[in-house]
Amino acid sequence: MNGKFNHYRSLWTGSSITLLVLLLPILIPSNYILSIMIMIGFYTIVCTGLTLLMGQAGQISLGHAAFYGIGGYTSAIVSTTLGWSPWLGILIGMIVSAIIALIIGTPTLKLKGNYLALATLGFGVIIFVFFKELKGLTGGLNGFYGIPYLNLFGYYLDSDFGFYYLIWLVAILGIVFASNMIRSRVGRALKAVHDSEIAANTLGINAQKYKLQVFVISAVYASVSGSLYAHYVTFINPELYDVMPSITYLIMVVIGGAATVWGGAVGAAIYVILGELLKEIIPYFTDTTGEYQIVFFGILLILILIYMPNGVAPILSKGWQIVSRQKHAVSTTSLKKTEVAGGDGS
Repeated sequence: MNGKFNHYRSLWTGSSITLLVLLLPILIPSNYILSIMIMIGFYTIVCTGLTLLMGQAGQISLGHAAFYGIGGYTSAIVSTTLGWSPWLGILIGMIVSAIIALIIGTPTLKLKGNYLALATLGFGVIIFVFFKELKGLTGGLNGFYGIPYLNLFGYYLDSDFGFYYLIWLVAILGIVFASNMIRSRVGRALKAVHDSEIAANTLGINAQKYKLQVFVISAVYASVSGSLYAHYVTFINPELYDVMPSITYLIMVVIGGAATVWGGAVGAAIYVILGELLKEIIPYFTDTTGEYQIVFFGILLILILIYMPNGVAPILSKGWQIVSRQKHAVSTTSLKKTEVAGGDGS
């Protein structure tokens, strides 16, 4: 009974958040707020995939900016150089990212801990070099120009208002898919692998297969986000996909909480909002805004790891549970008083 109540409460919470996200452009008609929310949406998609990889399978990746870039460049080349549909470009980017993740993940996921992190970091560096040096395809450091806007049923998504709904529709669908996956047989297998790979193999669970599956899925998440970003800004260059963005994604997941499906969204929101606040505050003290942002988030990451190792999302969830229980208790008490009053009156 308690499990069913928790399920309905989670469903209601998710529905409430979704409704709030959908109504936000109407409640707050600000292009600045929309642009911030769109960036949170991009990061949410990537980080949701990373929560599956890190929180469920217990694997670390420092190379997801590469998959983000693979999606962006593939979609840009297909839609601009070849002149095909951008939607087809997004699909091809997903397929290319999945194949590369399968090829890279097969050997690297046999590694553990720091060795796996270094291997994925090396992969990210290699892909970054390819983006920079393959000038005939990518434009090199000069960038890739003229990427078309997405067209949905004859409507070009060339405004923040239209693109906002697209990016958050994809983000919400990604969270729903991840949530269902966690509750499925695959999710239970991944949890077993996370707790003890040796014990999972002893129970007949093919740990390598499940780790590879979730690595491919997380790469596809990053690819979709990268493709959408390319068609949003209509210009990309290799500097968007160097090592630092991969570290940034990792920071977001740690801040939000890797163990919960909402951790990616929470971490992305905190990172982007704090980043915008720092851009306003730091110039009052110094001109080197970017360097102090790195210092700030480094300190924040250390504090999170020490005092909130499970991230912010579980704390928010517990707070919401307490509020829900109190509301439920108050409503139950009021109902009983009404029933007693009605009985006395009769």
